[in-house]
Amino acid sequence: MTATDRLVGVVGTGTMGQGIAQVALVAGHPVRLYDAVPGRAESAAASIAARLDRLVEKGRMGAAERAAAGTRLTAAHTLGELADASLVVEAVLEQLDVKQRLFRELEDVVAEDCLLATNTSSLSVTAIGGALRVPERFVGLHFFNPAPLMPLVEVVSGSATDVTAATRAYETARAWGKTPVACADTPGFLVNRIARPFYAEAFAVYEDQGADPATIDAVLRESGGFKMGAFELTDLIGQDVNQAVTRSVWEGFFQDVRFRPSLPQRRLVEAGRLGRKTGRGWYAYGDGEERPEPHTAAPAEPPARVTVEGDLDSAGELIAMMREAGIEVVQEEEDKGTRIVLPSGGQLVQADGQTSVEFRDVVYFDLALDYRAATRIALATCQDGNPRTLKEATGLFQALGKKVSVIGDVPGMIVARTVARIIDLAHEALTRGVATEEDIDTAMRLGVNYPLGPLEWDRKLGRSWACGVLEELHERDPSGRYAPSLALLRHSYTPKKWEGSA
Repeated sequence: MTATDRLVGVVGTGTMGQGIAQVALVAGHPVRLYDAVPGRAESAAASIAARLDRLVEKGRMGAAERAAAGTRLTAAHTLGELADASLVVEAVLEQLDVKQRLFRELEDVVAEDCLLATNTSSLSVTAIGGALRVPERFVGLHFFNPAPLMPLVEVVSGSATDVTAATRAYETARAWGKTPVACADTPGFLVNRIARPFYAEAFAVYEDQGADPATIDAVLRESGGFKMGAFELTDLIGQDVNQAVTRSVWEGFFQDVRFRPSLPQRRLVEAGRLGRKTGRGWYAYGDGEERPEPHTAAPAEPPARVTVEGDLDSAGELIAMMREAGIEVVQEEEDKGTRIVLPSGGQLVQADGQTSVEFRDVVYFDLALDYRAATRIALATCQDGNPRTLKEATGLFQALGKKVSVIGDVPGMIVARTVARIIDLAHEALTRGVATEEDIDTAMRLGVNYPLGPLEWDRKLGRSWACGVLEELHERDPSGRYAPSLALLRHSYTPKKWEGSA
């Protein structure tokens, strides 16, 4: 850990650099800011001071503490003024040559025991450190924006990073009040790697005419339990920023089809519709603009009686909920699957990666984080599906207090395909030693506010659920995008424990 009396240098004074400096300053360190553009370090110091003043006004910081912090914050006019730093964190342009040149210069300035760290979100820590004479003391400290508020820090070890340097960086982040997770240097690290399907699958459903952005976002929030939908979140992040991260991960994995960028998103970027910052992205943000409403089905009569075959697996809570709503439920054992049989003779089946058009009379319902707490459920059926079955399915979920969105007959629907892919990437990262199970779940909960960590979700749904959904999706799209990883296959087919030996 870097003791609080030791100087922390921050190079680069944009949003991230200022945020990191503020975190170190509030933690008690003297902080020195440097920027290659004259005057920017002084301006950044003034901005940080103003934010500290606002913290005092809101009662989140004492006046004496604020005054002390102010005396510890200074601007540097040259890199040489960072010579006595114990830790230097870089937050400059996301260009490999720029970062390598900076750290070569820093290496000539700082002491041998100074820890050097990059806040890169998309470049290889190993590649940046490869320009150094002593790459062993070089580490990634990836803060999330806004750094003073976001609790997660990814501590990334490059191929040459010494364990003592990584441990020191980890303990420093924790001493600053952050929640650090340790991970290996792979494209996207943890969060940006595992989160790609959250955006990609929403965009794919839209591109396949399955649903409009407002409906997809509503289903992800109200059924999947995510804080924001993919379209509104990328508008907030910036379409250019989100696309750049996606492209970086895709190229980092040698154009692996599982990380392929979205063509509709690229068109947005090309059109300059970057989201909130330009006033238009997937949605419009000008004065008087109203957000489009998600598709919500008209009221329909619920069935008086249904037959449940099997236990409905992760949707089992629906059985009790239907009875509480006054719907008579007859339960029958079933060895070949689980379904709700409606009075029409049609079947209501949880999304499994197949499509309604393949069957005689099936309506699919999407995965929910918690079927009792969910406020919206998506249903899908083919164009030639039995309208009576769809109405009965709609009325059933409405009787359970849910809004219903009817979407196109896309395999895996919205939440199910997204969660299955996130689980798959998490298992692959775990098996390849990128991070521990605990750190993977922590990173996804804190870094992107997922309602559950992907491996927590896997335990909730059952070890074979994600693999089963992806195998069905892969059969319908054999491009490789949905092929389960070897890690997930092994996890799915490995028994929980040996019951005995021969």
